[in-house]
Amino acid sequence: MEELERKLNYTFRDQSLLEEALSHSSYANEHRAARLHSNERLEFLGDSVLGFVTAEFLFRRHPEAPEGDLTRVRAALVCEQSLYEVAKKLDLGSHLKLGRGEETGGGRTRVSILADAVEAVFAAVYLDGGMEAASALIHSLLLDAGREEAVEKRRRDYKTALQELVQRQADQVLTYRMAGEEGPDHNKTFQAEVLLNGRPLGAGFGHSKKEAEQAAAKTALDVLNGNT
Repeated sequence: MEELERKLNYTFRDQSLLEEALSHSSYANEHRAARLHSNERLEFLGDSVLGFVTAEFLFRRHPEAPEGDLTRVRAALVCEQSLYEVAKKLDLGSHLKLGRGEETGGGRTRVSILADAVEAVFAAVYLDGGMEAASALIHSLLLDAGREEAVEKRRRDYKTALQELVQRQADQVLTYRMAGEEGPDHNKTFQAEVLLNGRPLGAGFGHSKKEAEQAAAKTALDVLNGNT
């Protein structure tokens, strides 16, 4: 715990909050007699704390930006992948309390488990030290100009985002192919398809082959994320 507190640059007055933030539901279920709490409730609270702090940061940083742009950037900053990167920086996986099934199944490196634990830690700091302490932690780990630029660049590069998403599972193969083109040479429209393990996952159009592939990747991302 001391090692993790050093990385967080925060010392808990109530250590049980940090322990709860690191306790996965699989661990709590295996220790019901001890009446342990999983980090699910803290994750719920941490999501709101993170959303508020990020919204305030963007509201002040971009005084002329419309609501839609602020919403889009906030979503990119607090997405699962961003939280997973924070967890890796903190080596959070080594501190998690997992049940036997999750332990043997690779839970310490699972993206969703690590991202949820980060939100739970944010909530634990909030409950222990208040909004000022939670905000300071979130700013230090997530909210800086470099990270905002990085996530915005990644958001625009749908092919990279799609590759990162499918690589969370082993032996996944993405391929792209041109499915057609139309129009005169000076104004062609290309159609591209992206295939996952040989099966069509998404299609898109563009005025260049690269643009069409990006559009196809975006469609595939929407499918995998349940946005269609």
